[in-house]
This record gives sequence, structure tokens and C-alpha cells, in this order.
Amino acid sequence: MPDITPPPSPRVDTPAMPVGLADAPGRHRRLRQLLAGGDLFLAPGAFDCVGARLVEAAGFPALYVTGSGISMSAMGAPDVGALSFGEILDRVRRICDVVSIPVIADGDTGYGGPLNVIRTVREYERAGVSAIQIEDQEWPKKCGHEPGRVIAPVETMVMRIRAAIEARRDPDFAVIARTDARAGEGLAAAIERARAYRAAGADVIFVESPQSEAELAEIGRAFPGVPLLANMVEGGKTPILPAERLHALGFRLAIYPNALTRLFAKAGLEMLASLKETGSTNAMAPRMLSHGELWTLFDNATWRALEDRYLRVEAR
Repeated sequence: MPDITPPPSPRVDTPAMPVGLADAPGRHRRLRQLLAGGDLFLAPGAFDCVGARLVEAAGFPALYVTGSGISMSAMGAPDVGALSFGEILDRVRRICDVVSIPVIADGDTGYGGPLNVIRTVREYERAGVSAIQIEDQEWPKKCGHEPGRVIAPVETMVMRIRAAIEARRDPDFAVIARTDARAGEGLAAAIERARAYRAAGADVIFVESPQSEAELAEIGRAFPGVPLLANMVEGGKTPILPAERLHALGFRLAIYPNALTRLFAKAGLEMLASLKETGSTNAMAPRMLSHGELWTLFDNATWRALEDRYLRVEAR
């Protein structure tokens, strides 16, 4: 099990602030450095603060905020575009507050026309997001590994990218362009769309749901030297390849949007089945964090020290 003690970070608050209240400067620059580096890096997905803290405690350099995970956890619906921008922004903001590593956030279609895209980027950047993913579906969007996706005209997506780039305040804030055209138009058309999105200024290219290792390789050959994102969805359309192989194929970033979500769901069912059968959680306790370990994950000592600092002043 990794050390769950919150790591030293470049937080610059005085007095010392716990996770959830502290600032985390320099995150955008760190993500840019990761994208510009020669190695592939992994960004597991999280839909809430628990998952986000686990990703950082495990030592990953970045995390991905999963829109489908938020949809399932916030309203009990699959990824069918039913959540509003405000509902998603609230969860994104809370996740950014609880980690110091760069956060890559699903921005769906930008939630409307150019003015909506501009607002989405501004609000995400204010929230602490270091990169936004925008896709070329029509609204309501669908999961990239499910049927029923309707693809927007190339010109519409180019508009979204241009609006996003012009809206960002920090030039290190990255724009990820995702195309969902592979399913309905074929890989060649998806690659051509991605080229147009790169020409419009997208920092990272994301061709969704390639259906074989050969297709992943073709994407890598089509964009030499361009930061490419691979989406690893367990049970989805794309084969799950080892990180070393994805790197060899030309990818710079791999996201695992709902690996934690799926694990939480299965582990939860197993724990509940054991509780129902035995009348106790004792059999599952070795697979859980203890009360103290869970509180440590969320920097309990610093929260208490901060409160005590002011209580001591009040008692004088």
C-alpha cells in the first residue's frame, strides 16, 4: 500500500493549510513540462475528492476528472449529457482544491456556442484545472465507447478550439481536442479531423476509440512529435496496452477515466455481500483503510493544527 501521508508540495500558504484549503501554484507549468517531455505519463481518473486524493497519494503526476464518473456518482446516470455545466464545475472545483498535482478535466463539448466555450475555459482555469478536453460531438454528447454519437461539423469544432485558446489566461493551460469520428466516419476521417484541430491550435490530440493496436499505431504515425492522448477504457473499444507499448507507438499521455470507479463498485459489492452473509465487516477489514488511515489521507493533522492555532489565540 502506498504511503497515504500528504506529500510535501509547493503550497505557499501561511499558516500551513491542509488539502482542501491550500493553493497549489505551478500546476499548469508542470503539466506543460510533462507534455513536452520524452516519456509517457499516466493520469488515472477520479470523480470525487476521495479518488483524487488516492491518485495523488499513489504518486501519479496528474489526474483526469471523468465526466462519466461524475454523472454516475452525482445523479446516478450514465454518460448521456444529462448533467449541467454548473453541476460539473462544482465537482471539478472541489477536486482541484484537494490535490496539488495537475488536473485534466473533461469539458465535453464546451456546453454550447463560442461564448459558452469561453466561459467554460475561464471557469475551469479559475477552478485550478490545467488542461481541458473538448470534443467534436453535438449536444447531448455520449460516452466515446457507446453508440449514438452525433458528430459536429469540423468547422464547429475548430470554433470551439479557437475560442478555448483565446479564452485562457495562462498560456500553459492546455487545450485537448478529442474527435469521436472513428465510430461513424472511420479512422482516416478521424485523423483528418484531428489534423484540422491541431492546425487550429490544439495542444494535445485525442482520437477516441481506435479499435486495435494497429489503429493506435496509425494515429501515432500521423502525428509525429505531437502530444497524443490514449484513452484506456476497461471493456471498451480500444485494447488496453501497457504504458511502454503506448509510448513506443507515439503517445505522450494515457488516461484511465473509470478504473477507480469500476474497482470501487466491485469492491463495494463484495464488501456488502460479505456484510450481508456474515453480519460483520471483519472479513473485509484487511482490504480497507482504517479510520485513522482514511483521515490521514485527508491531512487530518494539519486541519486540527490549523483549528488549534486559532483556538489558542481565542483562549488567551
